[in-house]
Amino acid sequence: MASPSRPLLDPEVLARLGTLKLRVRSVTEGILSGLHRSPHHGQSVEFAEHKEYAPGDDVRRIDWKAYGKFDKYYVKQFEQETNLRCHLVVDSSGSMGWKGAPGRLTKLEYGAALAASLAWLLVRQADAAGLLLCAGEVVRSIPPRASAGHLQPILEALSAAVPAGPTRLDAAIDWVVEHAPRRSAVVLISDLFDQDQRLLKQLAQLSRRGHEVTIFHLLDPAELTFPFEEPTLFLSMEDGRSVEAVGREVKQGYLGLMAAWLAGVKREAAEADLDYTLCPTDRPLDEVLLPFLARRERHAA
Repeated sequence: MASPSRPLLDPEVLARLGTLKLRVRSVTEGILSGLHRSPHHGQSVEFAEHKEYAPGDDVRRIDWKAYGKFDKYYVKQFEQETNLRCHLVVDSSGSMGWKGAPGRLTKLEYGAALAASLAWLLVRQADAAGLLLCAGEVVRSIPPRASAGHLQPILEALSAAVPAGPTRLDAAIDWVVEHAPRRSAVVLISDLFDQDQRLLKQLAQLSRRGHEVTIFHLLDPAELTFPFEEPTLFLSMEDGRSVEAVGREVKQGYLGLMAAWLAGVKREAAEADLDYTLCPTDRPLDEVLLPFLARRERHAA
């Protein structure tokens, strides 16, 4: 569960994001005049939801009945006017509950803060944010919506997330395939310790279906550097397995396997055109998000 002393949304991080926007690299099913290019011309007449009026919105869309009821200006949004539908998939399996040092965030706490910042960014730019919490199955699902009030249930779900169960992210991928027939952005936040070795191939299939897939690969610094020297009992956080070893004797072998695994992940992600970022959990969130958003700006230019 996210620490109550560390809010999911850090005002300093949000301030550093400034006026940057989350753009997609590929064509999305939104409106032609929005942030993202659209394959559709014209507009849908199917009413979807309201959003609070902001400067630049078409005043002809103001809902005067809503104004009379709430004394605030709201504009009507139609189905194809949601520029981007983004599914934030957060791994909440047992391994995400680990941290390698006192005072450091667990991988789940870090991932929840990352997902919360992205949800805030999406809602701020009137795009639709949704959430999937997944371990051995989909634990919680919140469909994408673009209304400002939709951010709160996402934050509450992230705050309440508890790491438990095995890592089986295929359930989340199946959910996206079933519930997101339109082109969407899919952001996976996970340590990728999945029991199914086909995970990246499944994500590549999502990409081929027209979804834009981003991976934030979360690892604790201790998982990357293996600072253990003395005899240590290593316990699995997802099942009953355990291994006792002298740290200094197995360190080089571990680091070699980790390097080979990371190289393979990066290679498969590049071959499938998946946007991949390795995120050590001691790295400040703005140092992760600012390069990511700037890279998206360059792709969209």
